[in-house]
Amino acid sequence: MNKKTIKSQSSKGFSLLLKEVKNRIQQAQARAVLSVNAELIRLYWDVGRTIAERQKEEGWGTSVIPRLAKKLSSQLSEIKGFSERNLDRMIAFYRAYSDVFVISPPAVAKLGKDRSLFLSIPWSHHVLIMQKIKERKIRFWYMSQVLSNGWSKNVLLTMIQSVAHLRKGKAVTNFDRLLPSPQSDLVQQELKDPYVFDFLTLQDSFHERELELGLLKHLEKFLLELGQGFAFVGRQYYLEIGDSEFYVDLLFYHLKLRCFIVIDLKKGKFMPEYAGKMNFYLNVVDDKLRAKDDSPSIGLILCQDRNQIVAEYALRGVDKPIGISEYELTRALPRDLKSSLPTVEEIEQELAESVHVDSERMAKKKKAGQKGRKKTEKEV
Repeated sequence: MNKKTIKSQSSKGFSLLLKEVKNRIQQAQARAVLSVNAELIRLYWDVGRTIAERQKEEGWGTSVIPRLAKKLSSQLSEIKGFSERNLDRMIAFYRAYSDVFVISPPAVAKLGKDRSLFLSIPWSHHVLIMQKIKERKIRFWYMSQVLSNGWSKNVLLTMIQSVAHLRKGKAVTNFDRLLPSPQSDLVQQELKDPYVFDFLTLQDSFHERELELGLLKHLEKFLLELGQGFAFVGRQYYLEIGDSEFYVDLLFYHLKLRCFIVIDLKKGKFMPEYAGKMNFYLNVVDDKLRAKDDSPSIGLILCQDRNQIVAEYALRGVDKPIGISEYELTRALPRDLKSSLPTVEEIEQELAESVHVDSERMAKKKKAGQKGRKKTEKEV
């Protein structure tokens, strides 16, 4: 064995050692961060519990909170996070999750998974979830998404506002027929209905190409809406079959599902022939792009108006996994909020009445002013 070979092997061994040590350090750092966060969440819950229980025992009102915050600030000036507002949040936090640290055997079995999730979420995310979501089951759904997707606070807010929990896994698909379980369930959960592209500014008369270009212009927001794991491969991706040329609107590779995802963008209503075209694209992608270890490629047809029954019939005759979802360019308002908003006619009527009232007031002031001047002139 010559010196060059020995040096090469030595260099390779060192690289592997460096990689292993680096991974160990990063894993330890991640565990340390999670451990610190867990202790902080436990502390805030316990502080909330202590205050809430003493308030109940002593009959204290809310006036004790500002007093306590002031004393903590003066006596523990180096420690932040115990302002009056945050103490109120800790009390609300305890009351919302008072059973999370219950140690009775039935509760341990029931809350074990939720408790681990609960301790892994940053305090700022907990506060946002408490403020925006009332139902506990939905709160834990968003916690799980924060943990699995690494959502920042701003991303979490965006997802809550777009009611992500109601859209996840709602696409019309044929996955249960063409994909093995549990992969079919996993893939189903990766697709939404509808997709919300409210970051785009398109006129009603837009063309499909404008939609495509707009999504790529805002690729980061588009990927966020698609979900974790989507890696962009290409736009108008070229496929040559015999003497013919074909172009896929958008091509992605899903890192978690380990497969290509073909997206076809359509304006207006879903048409049955779209499914046949997508089936054709998937056949070609599987034949020309799919690697040996890849899962079957998946198609996603996005349209503005998807008739559920038509979509289901269209998917019966295809042999490739395809999902069909709608997309919205503006976020639809919840029904209860929409019904409480005034109509254009009501706004115009209110403005007219306001103008009329203001005119009457001005006339009265003017008349009163004229009377005052006349009175002054008589006195003079």
